[in-house]
Amino acid sequence: MIHVFVGPTLARSEPQLAAPEVRVRPPARHGDLFDTAIRSGGTVVLIDGVYHQAPALRHKEILAAMGRGIRVVGAASIGALRAAELAPYGMLGVGHIYTAYVRGDIDGDDEVAVGQAPDGAWDALTWPMVNLRHALRLAVADGVLGAEQASGLLQALRAVYYPQRTWAAVRAVCRRQGETEFAGWLTEQRELDQHFGDLKRDDALAAVRTALDGAAATSTVATPSPIWETAYFRRWSNAAVHERMGGLELSTEDRLMYQQVFDPAFAARWTAYLEHLSQQPADGGPGLPLAERLAQATGGELTADRVFQARPDLRDEQTVALLLAGESAADRRAVARYADALAWARRNRPGFSTAAVRDEVARDLLLGVWRCDEREFDAEASARGLGRPASAVEAAKRFVPGFLEEAKRTETDRGGR
Repeated sequence: MIHVFVGPTLARSEPQLAAPEVRVRPPARHGDLFDTAIRSGGTVVLIDGVYHQAPALRHKEILAAMGRGIRVVGAASIGALRAAELAPYGMLGVGHIYTAYVRGDIDGDDEVAVGQAPDGAWDALTWPMVNLRHALRLAVADGVLGAEQASGLLQALRAVYYPQRTWAAVRAVCRRQGETEFAGWLTEQRELDQHFGDLKRDDALAAVRTALDGAAATSTVATPSPIWETAYFRRWSNAAVHERMGGLELSTEDRLMYQQVFDPAFAARWTAYLEHLSQQPADGGPGLPLAERLAQATGGELTADRVFQARPDLRDEQTVALLLAGESAADRRAVARYADALAWARRNRPGFSTAAVRDEVARDLLLGVWRCDEREFDAEASARGLGRPASAVEAAKRFVPGFLEEAKRTETDRGGR
C-alpha cells in the first residue's frame, strides 16, 4: 500500500491518486506515521504537512517508520524539506525542490509554505516562494524580465509573510516594484494553463510516480539505524496508540492511566510488569529476578521505578496485556466517558486545558480514590508506576472534568430521592 500525505499541492482529481494501491491521506501531522495501517513493506509519500495550526511531523517519527521497514519518499513541500534532512538515513527525495534544499539554494520552511482554508479544503490560498521563483525564472527565459529585475522582485516577494502572499499581494508587490508586465504575463500564462509555474505540483506527481513504479524499493541508501528511544519519542508513540473495542475508539494510554488511578489492585500489576522487565531486559542483558536486581542497585537503596525509569511501550502487545490484565468492559466505558467529558470541557470552556486544573483538585481526587493520607501519597504514586507525586497529579488531571461531573450527578440523584 502507498500512503500519500497530500493537501494543497495536488487536487483530489489527479488520476495518479486514484490508483488502487494508493491511499490518500490529509497533510501529515505529528503522530500520523504511528498508524498501524502503515505496515512494513509499504510506502509513504510525504508531500504536504501541517506545522502552523497543529504539531508538525517530527524527524524521529520518519526515522522510526523507516526502521520498521517502511519506505518513505518526500517531495514538493514539507516532504522535500524532510527528505533533504533525512536522506543520509534512507529517506528518498524526489524533484527540483528537494534538489534545491540539498544544494542549499533554498533553506527556509516558508519557501514551500502556503495558507490553507481552515475548513479542511485542500485549496491553497497563497503562493509558495518556490513557485514564484520558478515563474520568475520562466519570465527571464521568455524575455519578460531581466535578471536584475527578477532578483529585485524576488526579494520584495520574499518579504511578504507567507500566509499573506495571496495573488492580490503578488500583484500589489509587482505594482510597487514597477513590474506590472510580469503580473500581466503570469496571468495570461495561467489562463492558458492553470498549472503554469506550479513546481510543487510537478514534483508531487513525480514522487507519486516514483512510488507507483517501485523505484523507492530499489533505493541503495543505507537503511537507518535503530531509532533513539528517548522519553519524548516514547511519549509520542504511546499517545498515538488507539484501539477499537466494543464499538469504542479508545486511547491505550488513557486506558492505562485509568487503571493506574482507579484500580485498587494496580500496584500488584505494576510489580508484575517490572518483574517482566527485570527478567527480559530490553538491552539483551541477563535476566534477573526483580528482588535480586533491586538488591544489586546501590545496595538496595533505590526503588524499582527508579531502577527501570520505565515508561511502558504501549506498542508492545505483551506490555499492554500485563498492565491491562485487570481491565473490565465497565472500565473501558468509563474511559470513554472521561474522554468525552474532557473533550466537552475543551470545546465549551474558553482557555480550558488540563494544565488549567488546579494541582490540589487532582491531588484530592487521588487521595480520595486511593484512600490514603498525605504521608502515604508518594509511596502509593510510585507503587502504581506514576513516578513522582507531581507526575501522578498531572496524570490525574485528565480525569478531573469527568470525575467532578459524575460526582455532581450522583449528588443530584441522592437529593432527588
